[in-house]
Amino acid sequence: MTDTTQAPAPRNQWWDVWDQYKTHKGALVGAVFFLTIILAVIFGPWLWGIDATHIDIRARNQGPSMAHPMGTDQLGRDTFARMMAGGRVSLAVGLTAMALALGLGTLVGVLAGYFKKLDGVLMRTTDLFLALPLLPLLLVIIMLFRDKLNAAFGPEGGIFILMVAAIGATSWMQTARIVRGDVLAIKEREFVLAARSIGTPNRRMITRHVLPNVMSPIMVSATLGIANAIITESALSFLGLGFPPDFPTWGRLLFDSVDYLQQYPERVMWPGLAISLTVLSVNYMGDGLRDALDPKIRGR
Repeated sequence: MTDTTQAPAPRNQWWDVWDQYKTHKGALVGAVFFLTIILAVIFGPWLWGIDATHIDIRARNQGPSMAHPMGTDQLGRDTFARMMAGGRVSLAVGLTAMALALGLGTLVGVLAGYFKKLDGVLMRTTDLFLALPLLPLLLVIIMLFRDKLNAAFGPEGGIFILMVAAIGATSWMQTARIVRGDVLAIKEREFVLAARSIGTPNRRMITRHVLPNVMSPIMVSATLGIANAIITESALSFLGLGFPPDFPTWGRLLFDSVDYLQQYPERVMWPGLAISLTVLSVNYMGDGLRDALDPKIRGR
């Protein structure tokens, strides 16, 4: 009698990653909070219905109420609407700058780790960027290119492109060093040596064998890069070098609230709390992702 039972299909490794991720309570709470923030800033302005730039002088400097849950500012603009609009801009800058830094850092790291001839030049360039003071460098970049980009793309589009490019171009170094270290180890593994022995071209070797095996540090760097980009954008906006005054971001809301700190301290509390909790949730997500993608921890 023949046994017709079939072996169960192999379990996808991403289910194992998810099972491990769920055991990290902080990462799970952080992911839920970050997703809630994203949904709120995307769909919140449509549901709330109050324009973030609408000025109502008769309602200025009001405290929290049913009509304005977070009060109003010195021009009567709804703080809740401005918080949602500001979160949309801050998160857009953070996610886009993170993607740019991640792509650049991965490219440099893979090339430096895989091609020995490029290693010295690329790593010395990385060390040079790491040695530069970040904030003064960003200030110089913004002062040099802000007017030109504003003239070409408008005040909002120009400063968005400038902020994303400046933050991304100064945040790729840590990713490059991490990826390079992993590539150096992976390219000496047996499956890579076997692929090289049958004449696999370098481009296919990198895309088929090297990159899939360095996804773990890349994804962890992505979560931490979002937090870094949000903090950097908020710091630049707080210094008055970010978006125009009528274009809210969380950093710009902090900057505008400083003059009213003693009379209306809650105006500083709302954007500060949003920045802190968002960065904290992203950092917890990075910790959980790092543990979930580690096969030694996942196999316990």
